Amino acid sequence: MTTPDLSAFVKAYDVRGLVGSQLTPEVVEALAAGFVDELDAAGSTVVVGHDMRDSSPEFAAAFARGASARGADVVSIGLCSTDETYFASGWLDAPAAMFTASHNPARYNGIKFSRAGAQGISLSTGLAAIRDRAQAYLAEGAVPRADAVGTVAVRDVLADYAAHLRSLVDLSGIRRLRIVVDAGNGMGGMTVPAVLGTAAGLAELPLEIIPLYFELDGTFPNHEANPLEPENLRDLQRAVVEHGADLGLAFDGDADRCFVVDEKGDPVSPSAVAAIVAQREVARVRAAGETGEVRVIHNLITSRFVPEAIEAAGAIPVRTNVGHSLIKDRMRETNAVFGGEHSAHYYFRDFWGADNGMLAAMHLLAEFGGQAEPLSAFAAAFDPYSLSGEINSTVQDVPAAYTRIVDAFAGRGEFDELDGLTVTGAPDLGFWWFNVRPSNTEPLLRLNVEAATPEQMELIRDEVLALIRS
Repeated sequence: MTTPDLSAFVKAYDVRGLVGSQLTPEVVEALAAGFVDELDAAGSTVVVGHDMRDSSPEFAAAFARGASARGADVVSIGLCSTDETYFASGWLDAPAAMFTASHNPARYNGIKFSRAGAQGISLSTGLAAIRDRAQAYLAEGAVPRADAVGTVAVRDVLADYAAHLRSLVDLSGIRRLRIVVDAGNGMGGMTVPAVLGTAAGLAELPLEIIPLYFELDGTFPNHEANPLEPENLRDLQRAVVEHGADLGLAFDGDADRCFVVDEKGDPVSPSAVAAIVAQREVARVRAAGETGEVRVIHNLITSRFVPEAIEAAGAIPVRTNVGHSLIKDRMRETNAVFGGEHSAHYYFRDFWGADNGMLAAMHLLAEFGGQAEPLSAFAAAFDPYSLSGEINSTVQDVPAAYTRIVDAFAGRGEFDELDGLTVTGAPDLGFWWFNVRPSNTEPLLRLNVEAATPEQMELIRDEVLALIRS
């Protein structure tokens, strides 16, 4: 059998490949061995969890074989969300591997690796070395057994995970809310009843949960488990209106991202959610007696209102590139209390710096449920500007398109190259900004635009798109 080229599907922040042709049990065993070797985890605990995809249990078992062969003691936590593996990694202070392809179609699977304490691993911080070690084992034809082979044990952490989240956000005193939750046949179908309901043996909350697609099914029979795409929110939007619900929540396949719609079925911007949670987290640590500078991270394509809200709360906004492992690293470097991304990833210092969509949803419910306005009115105060959302364009000559944009906007605003190109309009020309970022893996340019008014946003959006696509 031809040895697969792991560099084709070991990505910048995780492993994501086609089942059978790229990801096989043999490949997973080799990656597990490389993981244990690179992290020097022989003789230590390593956690493995998996989502509901058909291939995930077999891959998790293969990982346990490869990791234990190299001397690690494997704790298998079974079916779980990605943020459950972060919990286990932090709670047990152990490296972890989560088998999931998040929102990708059923023919894909993947691995999200963490160091002990839920620290992210990217190509530049160990994933490339894990890949190369695994490639060598595949070329040799087998993973060699360590002198002291490790053990494999099973442990259910769902109840502990749910209790931990309940300890971070108290929902017991909010007004009663009716919530439609679309789990997209993903892991939210297991975690929502445990955290927001009584399935894990916790006290009942003042929440009426109306479930949508809670059956775990890795074939995603109803719609893709990617709420970032508007068409995947349609069922939730209809159900919220039909049931007269106060709001709706949608989780992606591995339930680490959460999207929100209001009582009218209209989406609530992830930037608005980030602003709400940021102000709550700053207020919480101040009330707990934390003095000195408090920092909150936001990536450069969240709404301008996010850093404004952070500053209004008396904290320091820290602007970063887009990127999951990068932001987890920045959380630790800056000791930030919270971090928010435009893609509905939300990071918490009290959750080992890792992202947790459920925890963000709980903060939103706590803040919203503590006042009387409908969500549409409540959220509007945190979403005063007009955002385009991310627009992708296939471009054969990315540098040429980039040059056209630079030439067209020279003298019209400030240029910033933190992550791609950001142009911010000069104050006398009104408030607007846009960011253009090239894809790392495809001939794409990604455009995000924001302005003070929808009309202004549309003008800038259309002008930049014409330059990109000409």
